[in-house]
Amino acid sequence: MPINLKNFLISKNKKSKIGDFQDLEHLDGVAISVISANLYKELRDDLTLFYFRDTANYASVYTQSKIVSENIKWNLSIKGSDIKAILINAGNANAFTGKLGYKGIGQIADELSKLLTSKRKYDDENVDNVNSNEILFGSTGTIGEPFPSEKIKKSLPSLVEKIKYTQNKFLWVKAALGIMTTDLIPKIAMEECKIGNSEIKIYGIAKGSGMIFPNMGTTLGYIFTDADIPSSILKKLLKKNIETTFNAISCDGDTSTNDMVSIFATKKAKHKKIKNINDKNLKDFDKSLHSVLLNLAKRVAADGEGSSKFISVKVNNAKTFYDAKKIAFSIANSPLVKTAIAGEDPNWGRIIMAIGKAGVELNLKKLSINFGEIKIIDKGQLYSGYQEIEVAEYMRSEKIDIKIDLNIGKKSFTAYTMDLTKKYIEINADYRS
Repeated sequence: MPINLKNFLISKNKKSKIGDFQDLEHLDGVAISVISANLYKELRDDLTLFYFRDTANYASVYTQSKIVSENIKWNLSIKGSDIKAILINAGNANAFTGKLGYKGIGQIADELSKLLTSKRKYDDENVDNVNSNEILFGSTGTIGEPFPSEKIKKSLPSLVEKIKYTQNKFLWVKAALGIMTTDLIPKIAMEECKIGNSEIKIYGIAKGSGMIFPNMGTTLGYIFTDADIPSSILKKLLKKNIETTFNAISCDGDTSTNDMVSIFATKKAKHKKIKNINDKNLKDFDKSLHSVLLNLAKRVAADGEGSSKFISVKVNNAKTFYDAKKIAFSIANSPLVKTAIAGEDPNWGRIIMAIGKAGVELNLKKLSINFGEIKIIDKGQLYSGYQEIEVAEYMRSEKIDIKIDLNIGKKSFTAYTMDLTKKYIEINADYRS
């Protein structure tokens, strides 16, 4: 059932409560509006606007699928280094919609730019216009259905009228709810850090529950900071930190046509000028950005469609980073591994299978496997103290940690995923009904 803020707050679904989420408050330079454009059969928030009155530097990474949504094509056509707004709709992917889908984006951009320009001049006479090429788009929902551009256009006056220049926790949660599709819970995260001696905020929201497998950044993720960092450096920071966060998750091994992760810097914080990615003043920001991205990525994997268990697969001491990554995802994407975990079956033979099929050079005499702290394989042999009843008990946990030690190098990688349950099949079989 579609979720909006009201029924989330009273929902017992997964026993989620507003208090379970971090306390995102106000971030200078960001304004938010969330409404319903009636893009679903049932009333829910489905149109979310982030507006940067004084512009924001930005950077994005996008899906590498050979079939991409029309909004991604639009975003890629924008050549400027700063923008004034991003509009995100749920309920329709605007993918495989052809010229009409792209034309709809253009029409919405034109209308939204006019409305935002009028609002800017009402709020402050001495401001420039908002141009259509200063607006980004995010879309999520069903592929191949006609894009509801008219519904969205008709909703824009209300959306702009309801812009809030001051945010609080409820508004951030409302925005996170507004971009959800089959997700069960909203995903928000925050960190506070320093650039030099200046306090900096990094806030983020994301959505994703199915069709999750990295080929850039996977799913939709939007990061906001009040730091004053050039777009060129934001791009490098995002690419660097995506690799072990959003590019480390998988729910079902499928890559979306709509994947995008973007970061927006409002430039409101006053700090030492950042000239390059190696600036020592960026160290704390870099670490905190990684923490926000990883927090959101884990929440996406944990909320995988029909999931009952959150799984981490850590591969240590491989020859190369990519060897470690191949093995980790060979395990994380294996339906046999995921169904065994769903059934709480300590079938470690499926882990062996998944390691072997990865095509990575191994020294079996050095291979070790643990489930949590329980040793299964030691130096290529079943551990002498192995007790299946102990592992079976561990498999009842909601969080399963699989640890592989190759002992042939110094590189590691951790993948995050979920189990594969009957509920996953039900959700995706009924997705459009």
